[in-house]
Amino acid sequence: MWNLCVCLCVFACSLQAMPLSKNNCLDRSKVLLVSFDGFRWDYDRDVDTPHLDQMAVDGVKAPYVTPAFFTMTSPTHFTLLTGKYIENHGVIHNMWFNTSTSEKKPYYQTQFVNEWWDNGSLPIWISAQRQGLRAGSLHFPGTASTYDGETALVSEVEPRLYNYSNETAWRQNIDKIMGVWFEEKDLDFVALYFGEPDSTGHKYGPDSEQRREMVRQVDRTVGYLRASVERNGLSQCLNIIITADHGMTTVLRGGVVNEIVLSKIPGFSFQDLDFHLVDYGPSGLLLPKTGRLEKVYNALKGAHPHLHVYKKEEMPPRLHFAQNDRILPIILWADLGYVINGYIPVQFNKGEHGFDNDDLDMKPFFRAVGPAFRKNFTVEPFETVHIYSLMCHLLGITPEPNDGHLDATRAMLLSSEQPHEKNSVMSRVFIGLGAVAGFLLIVFVVMVTHSVLKHTRKKQRAGSCEKSEGDDKKQTSF
Repeated sequence: MWNLCVCLCVFACSLQAMPLSKNNCLDRSKVLLVSFDGFRWDYDRDVDTPHLDQMAVDGVKAPYVTPAFFTMTSPTHFTLLTGKYIENHGVIHNMWFNTSTSEKKPYYQTQFVNEWWDNGSLPIWISAQRQGLRAGSLHFPGTASTYDGETALVSEVEPRLYNYSNETAWRQNIDKIMGVWFEEKDLDFVALYFGEPDSTGHKYGPDSEQRREMVRQVDRTVGYLRASVERNGLSQCLNIIITADHGMTTVLRGGVVNEIVLSKIPGFSFQDLDFHLVDYGPSGLLLPKTGRLEKVYNALKGAHPHLHVYKKEEMPPRLHFAQNDRILPIILWADLGYVINGYIPVQFNKGEHGFDNDDLDMKPFFRAVGPAFRKNFTVEPFETVHIYSLMCHLLGITPEPNDGHLDATRAMLLSSEQPHEKNSVMSRVFIGLGAVAGFLLIVFVVMVTHSVLKHTRKKQRAGSCEKSEGDDKKQTSF
């Protein structure tokens, strides 16, 4: 019996010492949010993508997801981080601007304008930290700012003129996040941003061979990422969500295309404006001078068959792009393939985004894999505003007020209550211990029963022998 007890204790200790994970993550769920900027929903259809395909087999995919409007990088990424539509989180454009001075800052400089980002909405890494978790962000839009005076515990902002397409740097960043941030620093949440295939789609167009080659690079990177999860012992606790901010479409140009040039529209004049944001793709914002709103609006409304013109208060509710003081009184956007030019055509990108989020070309892809997710499962398309609620659920934190809902993504989870527990290693360890203990108990009962029976039979034989000797003595005496 002593030997059996010793064996049971040794077995239990060995199970806890098994190298199922190199860090203490068996009792909780970690989350990695990855964004490949501008990865359109169908980019894997004309390219061989074995790693993305395997990720869908091992986890969950959606045919596409719908981003927020405007379909621009910073606004849609902040929707992922806050679960709010753009009108509610306030990062309404890639560019910070000041209507009083007409000052504008491009995308990279806008990352460092703190008040542009910190205006009442908290990204998920701040919420997670306030509830006792540890979070980080690498290159994700919004990383450089503080929110109520707080930043991500671990963060890294890309340097100016950063090469977003460097595959070696991609792998180095993955090694850093897996080996240092998740394993050594034991972070619970990390947001990771890659600037491709957006840049390539802009420069060469979404139908180019260059874009297809960049998708192959993305696929290799996904394979490297998943292999790194295994190498660092994170597969039992790390849930990975990979998506994008928007899609991409081909810009229509040439002699047969009636390009949108505002200065050529009869009755419209830039002299009637105090401020404008045009020449940045298919969308624009206008601030007419006092008393000239109707003049500007009437001149533009219906002036071009592919130009949509709305007063702020008349915006379609489905776009959720009106209820914010930063949104200017007149909003413009073009039909798919057209861009809005101011004085003259100055835009030369072959691919562009920023169009209506209902346009299929604006919709990004979605993959998810990990212990919380079902396998080989396709979910119905959903809005990216719901990803925030999903991540909060996986982390076990209470979300901030937001516009999303877990019901939109619940079907992809193994368990709607505690998805990280159903397949947890600790549960399987305890089940295994129970099975072993039960087996050893049966062995113990059998051995004890056998020993008792053996002892009983021995006593019976001994009694029989004593009786036989007594009979012999009696016979001899007689």
